[in-house]
Order: sequence, then C-alpha cells, then structure tokens
Amino acid sequence: MKKIIILLSVFAASFSAVSCDSYLDIEPEGKIIPKTVDDYRKVITTAYSKYPQHKSLTALRTDELILDEYSTDFLSYREIVMWKDANQDQSTTPFQWEAFYSVIFYANQIINEGQQTMEASAEKDQILAEAYALRAYAYFDLVNLYGKPYQASTAGSDRGVPINLSLDLEKTLPASSVAEVYAQVNADIEKSSALMNLDQQADKVRYRFSKGALAAFKSRISLYQQNWEDALKNAETALSINKTLVNLNTEKIVPNHYTSPEAILSLDNTFISALGYSTAASKELIASYDQTNDLRFKTYFEKNGADYKVIKGGNSEFRTSFRVSELYFIKAEALLKSNRLEESKATLNEVLKNRYTATGFANVQTKVTSMNATQFMEFILEERNREFALEGQRWFDLRRANQKQIIHTISGVEYTLQKNDVRYTIEIPQQAKLNNPNL
Repeated sequence: MKKIIILLSVFAASFSAVSCDSYLDIEPEGKIIPKTVDDYRKVITTAYSKYPQHKSLTALRTDELILDEYSTDFLSYREIVMWKDANQDQSTTPFQWEAFYSVIFYANQIINEGQQTMEASAEKDQILAEAYALRAYAYFDLVNLYGKPYQASTAGSDRGVPINLSLDLEKTLPASSVAEVYAQVNADIEKSSALMNLDQQADKVRYRFSKGALAAFKSRISLYQQNWEDALKNAETALSINKTLVNLNTEKIVPNHYTSPEAILSLDNTFISALGYSTAASKELIASYDQTNDLRFKTYFEKNGADYKVIKGGNSEFRTSFRVSELYFIKAEALLKSNRLEESKATLNEVLKNRYTATGFANVQTKVTSMNATQFMEFILEERNREFALEGQRWFDLRRANQKQIIHTISGVEYTLQKNDVRYTIEIPQQAKLNNPNL
C-alpha cells in the first residue's frame, strides 16, 4: 500500500508540472483521485513524459558509437559499452526497469479506474485507446530488452517479464513467457484499435498514439514475430494514413525530426544530449555510407576533428518512435519473406530515391538488380542501419536478424560481444530481483 500512496503523490507532483490548475478532488483519505477526461488526459500526459530513454542506452551496446574516454559521462556509460550487466558499478547508468513499470502503473490507473469514472465521450475513448497502446508499447519494449528475441518454436518457454495489469504494486509476480507477453501486447492493441478515433496527432502532441501510430506499431510487432502477412497488411494500413517521405534531394528537414512529414509517433528520446557530448559515430557506421551520394550522410553527421558527431539527435526535437520510411522497410522485408522479390525491391526503391542523389540511386539500382533473395535481405538490413542510425532500431535489428560479433575498446582493452552472445538479452536488474524473488 505504501508504494501506491507514494506513486499517487508522484501523480500530484507530475500534474502540477503539467498544469498549475487545481483540478483534482482530494478524497477524505487524502488520496488524489482523477475522475474526469481532463484529469485523465493529465494522467496519460504524465505517463508519456516518463517514458524511458532506454533506446539511447542500447545504442552504446551496438556498433554505432565510440565512447569518448575523456568525457564527463565516461564512467556512467563505460560498463554498458562493455556489456557488463551484472554487478555494475554504482556510477553506471541503469536501464530503466522501474520506469517502465511506472508508466504501466499510470496506464493501469486509466484502464482500471478511468473507465469507471470518466463520462462517455469520444475523448474518453481516445484516452483509453492511448492507455492500452502505451501499456502495450511498454511491455513490447520490456520483452525486447529483457526477453529473448521472439521465436515461435521457443517463445512459450523463453522467459519474458512480469505482466501486472492491476494497481497492486505489492505483487511479486513471476516472469511471464515471451509468448505470453506478446499475447498481452496484441490483446491491448486490439482493445486500443476498437477505441482509437484520431488518424493522426498534431505536431505538438505527436507523442500521443493515433490510428496511424497504432498501425505502424502493429506492423513492427508482426515483423518481430515474423508474421509476414500481418506485417505487410499493417504497414499498408499505416501507409494509407501517411505515406509521405522526405526527399533529401530537395528538402532540408531531417526525416526523424518531430515536425517531419514522415513523423508518425514522436515519443522516444533515442539520442539524448549526454550521448552527443560523450560519443562519436563509429568508424564502421561512417564507412557504411557512400559519403558523396548518400544524402543522409551530411544530414546525420558532422565532421569533428578526426571523428564524426551525430547531428540527427541530441534534443527533444528529434524524438522518434515510428516514421514513414520504416513502413516501407517493413513492407519490403515482408514481401521478400513472402517470395515477392521484385515487389520488395520496388518498395525499397521508394525510400532510396529520396535518400541518394540521382547518380547514387542509379548506382544502387544497378547493384540491386542482380541480387537474389539472400543478398537483398542483407542489403535491406544494411540500409536499415544507414536509415535509422541512432534512432534506437539497431540493437533490436541485431537481436532479431543478425546477432553478430561486436568489439568495443575501452582504455586500450578489447571487449567482445560474441556472435549469438547471451548478452544480446539484457539481464534483469539486481534490484528488481531483490524486490521480487520470483525473478
């Protein structure tokens, strides 16, 4: 009970940050109880604002970055770069296990209590739809950090994460299987779909879920579950709402900017400012670009002495969760896995013609024309790496498609993440295990 009271106090503090209005009833017991749609809009705004910045941390585990050993945040990130998840130094920035469950608590509050107290309206349906979607998104990220990548043959026995759909924070629940977590994610999405009434959100509130964001989310889930038919269907649904791509030949806007016409959901802070000061793009990542003809190169990176700094992130304007180009990539991969190679190539070309100069695109087309399915799948993954660099996609792409060997050097010592290393699944934090013996 103590934890619930503490979190209700957090509600109060969070609400005051969102609005100076005194709008919440104070019940006789002293608890703050949201009741109206205005109250619950503030609750879910708080939940969105607390969404973890874990994708910034996963970038340190990939082949995308080099950590500056002279930066002020070196000790905070050093063990993440080393893939040292157990017995971490106290200075190490932890992955945000508790923050996920805090967001889930807010969503549960809306779903369990808001349904009863909010008066029927389109806004009530929208808030509930967003709560279901946000809970699904949190569990999806949790299971893809702390559970093994989804494989239909083993998901039923692979350990996932605990599922708590109640407001009882004293429960010490065992971890559900990966299959069970995905089932819960998909169940929440279905409930969200039945209630969602906005196709798209305005720029200033694009951190909120919409029909377009929900369809994009569903397409990513289907991709990770290797359900190619649904991945294709959901990607096409999302593209029917927004199919606009930024043409870097004629436009200056960075595709992952929250005001970009490609933006679908702009929730995740995938490259926090501290990373901008303490890291540089890896030589491997820089070498992957055609620096003359790939227009993303100068859009994403800037020369800084002997290194390249990332300029497509570092502040809240570059929050991104789903954007249009990902839909084309998912569609291309789903078509390829469905033995529709030429359609897959044509789909990916829709993105690439907006990313390369005319000469560069002609060169890419020449190279792609002769590729067989295996070669083109490898090319899709290479282009995903270039397209979504430092947007929080790389760690999860490596997990699901190519758990390759990665070597990082810290203070002259090489640390190796072996191919198919167990550390491609992050260990549940020790504090979480101490609080919950069932883990």
